[in-house]
Amino acid sequence: MIKHLYPLVRDLHLCIGLFLAPFVLVFSFSVFFLTHAWIPGQAQTSNPSRVVTGATLPANIETLDGRARVDALRAVLPQLGVEGEIGFVRHIPKQRRLVFAASVPGRETTVSVDVAGRSATITQRDSGIWDGLVKLHKSPGPHLAAIRMNWFPMRVWQWFADGAVYLLLFTTLSGVYLWAVLRGERAAGLAMLIAGALSFIGIVYAITY
Repeated sequence: MIKHLYPLVRDLHLCIGLFLAPFVLVFSFSVFFLTHAWIPGQAQTSNPSRVVTGATLPANIETLDGRARVDALRAVLPQLGVEGEIGFVRHIPKQRRLVFAASVPGRETTVSVDVAGRSATITQRDSGIWDGLVKLHKSPGPHLAAIRMNWFPMRVWQWFADGAVYLLLFTTLSGVYLWAVLRGERAAGLAMLIAGALSFIGIVYAITY
């Protein structure tokens, strides 16, 4: 049984590890930028604002809230020539205005909708590919759970991110199995496991106490 299991696990470990390599690189680079609060070429450039008139808005868009309002605004975006993940929507009742941001990794578009005038003022800000990697790393995340993942490409990214986590767990466990089977490597591997565990526990203890 073990003779047949070992080559299967070894091949899966190798193939899945190679498949995950690009995801690991993305997460590694983005964690580095998050840790050091430094992003190459972080100077952000804003394009001139533009105004779109004659937008067709749902009649009850001001009375909607939460995901229902986001879904209603999503239907309006193609008219405005805007795409991306809609974040928090700010409603200004006195001005009959809705303000929100539609984000694509590396680009954020701020949209200010004048409900009474059926128009929208649109401002686009480019932040670069590295900032986009940071946004991908933080998404989907726990924030705005009720409205997040309202843009299909971000839902696809969520599926890939979830899948990458499960495959990383398999790669880790299969690596431990492959190490355990090789008797000659057990002592060195055990020493590294203990050293890693003690380092992790020590860091957590130092931070929390």
